[in-house]
Amino acid sequence: MTDRSTSFGQAAADYARGRPGYPDDAVAWMLDGVEGLVVDVGAGTGKLTEAVLRARHDVLAVDPDPVMLATLEAHVPRARTLRGRAEEIPLPDASAGAVVLGQAWHWVDVEAASAEIARVLAPGGVLGLVWNIRDERDPWVAALTRIIGHSAAEILIAEGGPRVAAPFGPLETHESVWTRPITASSLHALVRSRSGYITGPDALKRDIDTALDALIARTDGLADGGEVAMPYVTHAFRARVAG
Repeated sequence: MTDRSTSFGQAAADYARGRPGYPDDAVAWMLDGVEGLVVDVGAGTGKLTEAVLRARHDVLAVDPDPVMLATLEAHVPRARTLRGRAEEIPLPDASAGAVVLGQAWHWVDVEAASAEIARVLAPGGVLGLVWNIRDERDPWVAALTRIIGHSAAEILIAEGGPRVAAPFGPLETHESVWTRPITASSLHALVRSRSGYITGPDALKRDIDTALDALIARTDGLADGGEVAMPYVTHAFRARVAG
């Protein structure tokens, strides 16, 4: 069976097209006071990398998947890239002002990743974690979830959020509520970029596609080829090495 955590390269184009970026206020909060290099681990196609660059930080994008990194380089040509993962970051000790992960911490070995990230951080450096979670208080979004189910990230946040291990201290939290426009085509791309869809059997994919088409057909805006607002709550967290 394909490892879900390393499956995304099979759908890199859909990921780049369908997944949302990150709101600037959440990224600014994670990186408040940070100086020096920001390392985006599990960078994927560069959604968080792009936001870090908008915040005027020097950034290095790290991911284990060469297809995802190639897609990132095409979409975010200013970014530097490097193969690696949270448990094994090919950087010297104390070389980063911050290490950030977007939609990625739920895939890591928490103890190993915490220790490795602490090694890479300079004194006073920050570990930042962030997830975009669909706001299911909107009825059409709740209907979408009934079709596609909950992801590992959504379950993690619903069950109380992430944990970090030694040597990090307690996590601080920040939430951003926002919307982005989405079309029928980009909604299909979003669904195809999810690990459960990527690694699922063909029969499941057909069932999801059929149900998604039916939802689009009965949703004002999507049904006539337009767009609707997809609501999100972005959950950001940050921690520093305990003093």
